[in-house]
Amino acid sequence: MKNSFGNAINITLFGESHGAGVGVLIDGIAPGIKIDEDFIAHQLTLRRPSGKISTARREPDEYVIQSGVYNGYTTGAPLCIFIPNTDTRSRDYTPGLPRPSHADLTAHEKYHGFEDYRGGGHFSGRLTAALVAAGAIVIPALREKGIYIGTCINRIDRIGLSDIPTDREGLLAVAESDYGLTDDYAIAMMKDTIELAASEGDSVGGVLETAIIGLPAGLGEPWFDGVESQIASAVFGIPAVKSVAFGAKDIETMRGSRANDAFIVKDGKIATATNNSGGIQGGITNGMPVIFRTAIKPTPSISQNQLTVNMQTLEETVLGVKGRHDPCIVPRARIVIDSVAALVVADMLTVRYGSDALTTK
Repeated sequence: MKNSFGNAINITLFGESHGAGVGVLIDGIAPGIKIDEDFIAHQLTLRRPSGKISTARREPDEYVIQSGVYNGYTTGAPLCIFIPNTDTRSRDYTPGLPRPSHADLTAHEKYHGFEDYRGGGHFSGRLTAALVAAGAIVIPALREKGIYIGTCINRIDRIGLSDIPTDREGLLAVAESDYGLTDDYAIAMMKDTIELAASEGDSVGGVLETAIIGLPAGLGEPWFDGVESQIASAVFGIPAVKSVAFGAKDIETMRGSRANDAFIVKDGKIATATNNSGGIQGGITNGMPVIFRTAIKPTPSISQNQLTVNMQTLEETVLGVKGRHDPCIVPRARIVIDSVAALVVADMLTVRYGSDALTTK
């Protein structure tokens, strides 16, 4: 089982949804990065459930930094964060009846029945709490370098809500908002759509749009370690992600004369007149904002009856998923996207500029 990503900075997840807890090990991080424990706690609140649009499971996420930090700064040793589970209800899960569109069946086939099926075990979105905690280690350091990341809810179901801003103030407002939305009308539309699906025992998905500004030109590699490749690979590790796309939303419908980003001089530097490429050419940043969109599928745990198969008897049967589940995970997933993007950017900066690239002391 592989649970890691990153080249110079390696991120490893561990834990299960209904085990003792979940956590992350960050190896290769530079010494001297200032740790803001209040900011880590704040980021974790942005991932937590909220009212009728989320699961009823309520975890306090009282994290513990077990190693790698001393006197408020990273030491350069492996940094381990552990987040205990305190609100599990394992009786809601039935072994042997795979939930449609979950990893229950594939996990059983790969791990021969030794996997922890409760709450999805190691495949659960619960582990994204550890990703958010890890991201909160590097986000302040990136901001010190003038690099800002934000993700908004572009669409819920078929309802368009917001486009991502690409200025510092706009991105900060989005990043620090409760839902990645700063417009009250958009928030109301989002909630109404999700609550309607929940009232019908159903779920909805959506699209998140992310911007990364302040990146220097020259990050990334051609071919397989390009910026798109590294971000997409990490983002696809987040449960329920089904597609990641960079650049203009309709670039595949454009002619080259419109899609091409002409070069201009702006503030004494080479820039592009448009940003249809999403800040990346040849797998390498060009200094413009990196823009990408992430499609999130509807939550597969719904209370409506669905067809499944008893893995012991091979008899078809009907399953209505019990337990506490999100009718839509898009609002909670957006801070996970921010966090993963920050970790990938931190890794790319370290690869190019060395292990002290993020040091803030």
